[in-house]
Amino acid sequence: MKILIFLHGTILMHKNAIERSREERVQQVRDNEKSIYDLASYIPIGNAIRKIQSWKDCGAEIYYLSPYKRLYEVVTDKTVLVKFNFPNGPVLYRKRKEQYKDIVKRVLPDIIIEDDCESIGGEKEMTFPQLDRWIQPRSATPERKTSAGVW
Repeated sequence: MKILIFLHGTILMHKNAIERSREERVQQVRDNEKSIYDLASYIPIGNAIRKIQSWKDCGAEIYYLSPYKRLYEVVTDKTVLVKFNFPNGPVLYRKRKEQYKDIVKRVLPDIIIEDDCESIGGEKEMTFPQLDRWIQPRSATPERKTSAGVW
């Protein structure tokens, strides 16, 4: 089983978001709070590491998806994952004119995990709604969205 996990806002957050409510974190992003741009200081969200490790222990292939296109930013994302001992997996990113859906089509994950992107524009910024209908699982519809923003 392949699991594709979006990094920022889903399993990683800026350091000044710690001990803040979800609403406060969203507002920090909207206000361009300075730690948002310090990628090397990002921290894990909740029990993300433990959850992903349990999936890996069950045999899942883990793929991470960075929002960035510049290699040095993607390398920083990978460094943060290693620093906090996230389960090993490639960090994928968009190249040239690629969109997130192009990466999904290439990997063909069984599961996509992403947040609701509320702080940066909502559904129009999400990966899943941008996928062609032929690649979306029949059971994964916006009506089945959980309160955590995971499809």
